[in-house]
Amino acid sequence: MKTLKDLRVKIFADGADKARMLEMYAKPYIKGFTTNPTLMRRAGVADYRTFAKDVLQAIPDRPISFEVLSDEFSEMERQALEMAGWGKYVYVKIPVTNTHREPSYDLIKKLSSAGVKLNVTALLTLKQVHDVVECVVGGSPCFISVFAGRIADTGLDPVPLMAAAVELLRIAPNAELVWASSRELLNIFQADGIGCHIITVTNDILKKVPLVGKDLDDYSLDTVRMFYDDARQAGYKL
Repeated sequence: MKTLKDLRVKIFADGADKARMLEMYAKPYIKGFTTNPTLMRRAGVADYRTFAKDVLQAIPDRPISFEVLSDEFSEMERQALEMAGWGKYVYVKIPVTNTHREPSYDLIKKLSSAGVKLNVTALLTLKQVHDVVECVVGGSPCFISVFAGRIADTGLDPVPLMAAAVELLRIAPNAELVWASSRELLNIFQADGIGCHIITVTNDILKKVPLVGKDLDDYSLDTVRMFYDDARQAGYKL
């Protein structure tokens, strides 16, 4: 079985809690970071700009993605240009559509051509991947984030779709495929197996990294001990 050192896929930490981000920053296998407004709200972030600039000072040398906040393409563009000026490692997250289901393709193409590093986000279909690749080919460095975990949530196996997406990106060497919204540690190895470039992983999942390669007989015994100890500590009797 491969260890983390053997993997080709780059692991990005997904979250918006500064303390946890710095904890992950100290780990050499974390190659970048992603955030979004939902994660920031959960983490209690009050001022978007202040938080972003504070994090960029603390983590100055790895890619970090921040998302635009508007639903209007003209305002998305203004925000994207400002955010791109926050630092050379900033990737601006542009949703694949707005809330009216209007595709963001024209804006994506314009920003990519203007040299803005992008993270096109919330993709779930191969058609979306195809169309985004057409917009960014030959442009600035770009992440294309396919929410494999959300695909799995619908009962579909995301692996074949993600493998097909890898092939679609071959015409755009400036773009990297992101396996987003991972659900378990196994997803890291699945992403690596199909040649996916990047996977985003939350802190809760990353806590399981020490389990990689653990002997299953030993793990079985640990599980038995856990149940036994909890029953004793609870004082259960029959």
